[in-house]
Amino acid sequence: MKLYTFSPAPNPKRLDIFIAEKGIEIETITIDLMAGEHRKAPYLSINPWGTVPALVLDDGTLMTEVIGMLYYLEELCPEVPLLGSDSVSRAQILSWDHRCFFEGFSSVAEVLRNSSEAFVDRALPGPISYAQIPDLVERGRKRIHGFYHVLDKHLEGKPFMVGDTFTVADIAAYVFVNFSGWVKETIPDDCQYLLAWYQKVSERPSVKS
Repeated sequence: MKLYTFSPAPNPKRLDIFIAEKGIEIETITIDLMAGEHRKAPYLSINPWGTVPALVLDDGTLMTEVIGMLYYLEELCPEVPLLGSDSVSRAQILSWDHRCFFEGFSSVAEVLRNSSEAFVDRALPGPISYAQIPDLVERGRKRIHGFYHVLDKHLEGKPFMVGDTFTVADIAAYVFVNFSGWVKETIPDDCQYLLAWYQKVSERPSVKS
């Protein structure tokens, strides 16, 4: 299989950390988003949606959503489980992954895509053009800070997002915090539990790599 990706971007980063935790080796091709390679041939012939990452299996099956890739790779390489060990933990991990994406990633994207000149007429990802809505920037920043506090409250008295081990939920939350830095937002000083957790996760080899 082949992985088409751009490591600095948040969704590819989620997959990078997961792969590093698992110790999986995948042939990787970098698609330079800064140069616009994702919006033209030959990449569009591989992934018509024009997003990264994209995982192409040996039989030609295309995967474009990170959560699907994580599920597939977890089934393929179950050692070092990152999606839970029972039905309850799996449900909790997937729920937090979704919440981090919906409340966290989307709030940062709301600020970034509606304020940056690089995203003029590209306020949403994908092949369809959408105009920027500047009024969404302030709302996005409010959502970012709201979610910092959601995470802080959740992490009180907990070593990790779900259970006693590092999981996909931690990957999602960590990448959200890093992504928020793209719009010059940082964890507030009053979020002590989130700050402590973030510092601990930042020391993991998979994150440092």
